Amino acid sequence: MALITVIGASGRQGMAQVRQALAAGYDVRAISRQEDPFGGSKIDGVDRVEIRPMDLYDSASFKPALEGSDYIFYTHPLQARADRAVLIGELGKVAADLDVKRVVWNTSSWIPDRPGDPFTYGENTKGINALWRSGAPGTVFGSVLFMDNLLTNWARPFIVNEGRYVYPHNPQLEANWISLDDVAKFMLASLERPDMEGAWLNIGGPERLVGKQVTKYLSDALGKDIAYDPCTPEEFGRYLVEAAGDTMPPEMREDFAKGIQAFYEYNNEAPTRPFEVDMDHVYERFPELEGELENLGDWTKRQDWGESNSRPAFG
Repeated sequence: MALITVIGASGRQGMAQVRQALAAGYDVRAISRQEDPFGGSKIDGVDRVEIRPMDLYDSASFKPALEGSDYIFYTHPLQARADRAVLIGELGKVAADLDVKRVVWNTSSWIPDRPGDPFTYGENTKGINALWRSGAPGTVFGSVLFMDNLLTNWARPFIVNEGRYVYPHNPQLEANWISLDDVAKFMLASLERPDMEGAWLNIGGPERLVGKQVTKYLSDALGKDIAYDPCTPEEFGRYLVEAAGDTMPPEMREDFAKGIQAFYEYNNEAPTRPFEVDMDHVYERFPELEGELENLGDWTKRQDWGESNSRPAFG
């Protein structure tokens, strides 16, 4: 079977990609500097996964880590906010040299279709251009907002311990929440699609929800009332830094928090509505996934909301 190499396999997104690739019958290589990148997580077939190290900031480490790959799945690290175009461009160059069939980049955020969008969104455009120019066959997905964020240690404790869903979205903001497993399914579905080579697509889940609709699903899943208690973008930036703990160097914290604050202040007012996805268009491109994507209600009910399933803020 073809070999999929997953960069960042120890993170939440990478784990979902590994899990879905194994379920689909692919051979999988996990790129991680950790000897046990999955931290004891239950993944069927994980014993078949090859593990190799690689340093995203040392392009000399790319070739030995990636050689032999048929496909590469890449998710940009959240903390490396300013390096999108550089990193994906360098990765693409090595993938082209190795004759990789496809690099599939999950940007973890919306991709703009017009000029002028700031923050991560504009950097996504620069990164896509860098990938196309690298010579590697590429596909890019802009996944807008993850259901799995609700299980992180900056969201889950409020929900479970305090009965509050705390997020920096204004009450009217609509979002197409998508599970990380469904993001991985899109990535897999694109591999044998010639029309997706050199293409990008924003993706989301099947429903467009506001905050109170999210709390209704959470209340049903946990069997108790969960209230929507939107925080300010400034508070949210601080929560993420606190949740990162020792994984974020002290010199990064203030700038990171301010960046998150500005990012969500923009999201709450942006005329481009970067958390909304035209799912009719998505299903036109991927008709095989219509009716197959999980809604937030079903997703919340199958989660383990206990301490054992609490995940770090990043990755």
